[in-house]
Amino acid sequence: MSLIKALITQNHFFHSCENVMCEFKVILNGKVQFKDAIYAKVEGDNVTVKNILGEAKEFKNCKIVEVDVNSTRLVLSSLKP
Repeated sequence: MSLIKALITQNHFFHSCENVMCEFKVILNGKVQFKDAIYAKVEGDNVTVKNILGEAKEFKNCKIVEVDVNSTRLVLSSLKP
């Protein structure tokens, strides 16, 4: 049986997986904006994500609204219309 653990704190999202692929698709406005995220950090109104290679992307004026480990989705919402 695969073991999936997730920990969400106010400023950090961490996950670890054993025997399964567990990189997240980062979705904003219904579209995948970043793939294979393994790390996400909220700083103020910004969310920064990184992949296994250390590539990073910052989403300004956003917040994390959903983390779905089973679907490997990290959903963001814009704070400003």
